[in-house]
Amino acid sequence: MGIFDSINISASALAAEKTRIDIINKNIANANTTRATGGMPYRRQMVVFEEDKNKPFSYYLEKQSNKFNGQGVKIREVVEDDSPFRLVYEPGHPDANEDGYVMLPNVEIMKEMVDMIDAQRAYEVNITAMNANKAMLMKALDIGRR
Repeated sequence: MGIFDSINISASALAAEKTRIDIINKNIANANTTRATGGMPYRRQMVVFEEDKNKPFSYYLEKQSNKFNGQGVKIREVVEDDSPFRLVYEPGHPDANEDGYVMLPNVEIMKEMVDMIDAQRAYEVNITAMNANKAMLMKALDIGRR
């Protein structure tokens, strides 16, 4: 494990959480979009994280000799939520069906806000971890100067 590995791990988590926050913002922005791609309402999106394991054979060889093998996190994919669209009775809406119901996106603002708070907290925790690591490195340099 190198000196900057823990900082790189925190940096990968910061990038992943930033993408998660961007997707949540996109969901909130499209909460009332009745015509998205294909003419259907916007469908909520979610980010799927996975451990960053895209490593060559030498990595696995080193893994056996060094028990710490964390490489951070990466985004595996962005998936759509398959939950049903909301139906709202609004007969004057241009997208209303013959019964007067409009299909609205499956985005729940409260759920998006909770996800946003969770992503923000994870982002802040990774910044704190990165700063603690930086402080330890600076302290080690100070000790080395003496």
